[in-house]
Amino acid sequence: MNYSYKGKILISTPDIAGDIFSRSVVLIIDHNEEGAFGLILNKKNHGMSARLLKIFGFNVDVYEGGPVENDKIFFITKGQEVSPDFTVINDGFYLTEDIESVVSAIIEQRLSVSDIKVFSGYSGWAGGQLEAEIQRKSWTVVDVFNLDYTLANDHSLWKKIMQNLGGEYLLWANAPEDVSMN
Repeated sequence: MNYSYKGKILISTPDIAGDIFSRSVVLIIDHNEEGAFGLILNKKNHGMSARLLKIFGFNVDVYEGGPVENDKIFFITKGQEVSPDFTVINDGFYLTEDIESVVSAIIEQRLSVSDIKVFSGYSGWAGGQLEAEIQRKSWTVVDVFNLDYTLANDHSLWKKIMQNLGGEYLLWANAPEDVSMN
């Protein structure tokens, strides 16, 4: 492998339809010869959000990180690593699975709820699988600078990035989710 997509954003093409990756924006956290690990930034999990409200006592939006291991919870934190067990994403963003440290940091007011994003599950690819999907044009790889990964993003994030890419991407951004309705 000559190139890593770590830190890049994947934008699903309209060819991916009807599954969790339809109109997804995925942040690649790690990518090497063995495979890739990422999180979907723009798909809220309303059921899990309601469950965490009951547990924590405050609102926290939970996002679908991907279809793999949905029983696992991941946190992106902004500004500080709140756990000794963390991965640097880039520019002041960190990833951890350490729920106790995150909750403690919020309770102790060392971390604001607005400085975290919670994910259920993750997106994973075996060695060479992501490269093959990109080669088949299932994904468009983009460098998105100044994207706050902790913002409450929804389906409009996919459209905004597609519009910013211009050209044929602008057509895709404005196409209905069900292209047969076009």
